[in-house]
Amino acid sequence: IGSGVNLPLFTISSKVPLQHRGGYIPGYLRRYLQYRGGRTLIAVNVGGCLIPLFFSIYLFITQPLMLHEILLGILLVTVISYVYSFPVKGTGIGMPMLIAPLFAAIVSILINNELSAPLAYISGTMGVLIGADLLNFRHISHMGAVVASIGGAGTFDGIFMTGILAVLLA
Repeated sequence: IGSGVNLPLFTISSKVPLQHRGGYIPGYLRRYLQYRGGRTLIAVNVGGCLIPLFFSIYLFITQPLMLHEILLGILLVTVISYVYSFPVKGTGIGMPMLIAPLFAAIVSILINNELSAPLAYISGTMGVLIGADLLNFRHISHMGAVVASIGGAGTFDGIFMTGILAVLLA
C-alpha cells in the first residue's frame, strides 16, 4: 500500500529533457508537477523508505543488537549496493534484485548468527537506501525523470524486497 504514496520534498533542475515512462502519477503530484516544467520532483516513498526506516529503528530498540554490529552491517551492504547500483534514464536507480538481500543475509550471519534476521533486515534496507538511493543522488538531474522517489520503485520496491528476502535467507 505504501509504495504508491510519495511525499514531495523539493524539486531540482533537470539537465536533460524529462521522460515519463507511463507509470501512474497520483493526482496530488500531477497538480504539483504542472507548475514545475523542466524540474524533477524529489519525493520520499512511504512503503520503500519511511516504513523500512521506522521498522529498522523499532528493531534496533527492541532487539539486543550492538550498535557496532548494526553499523558494520549497514556499511558493508551500503558499499555493495553502491557498487552494483546504476542510473536508469527516465526511471531512477536500478540494481540486481538478489545481490543486496543475499549479501545482507551472509553479512548478518557472520556478524551475529543468533540475531541474524533482525540484523539482516536493518542492514539490507538501510544499506540499499543509503548505497543505492542516497549515494546516487547526484545522478538524478541527468536521468530525465519527472519524479525521483527515495525508496520508491513501484509495487515491488527494491528496499522492501531486500528486507523481506534478507530475513528469509538469514
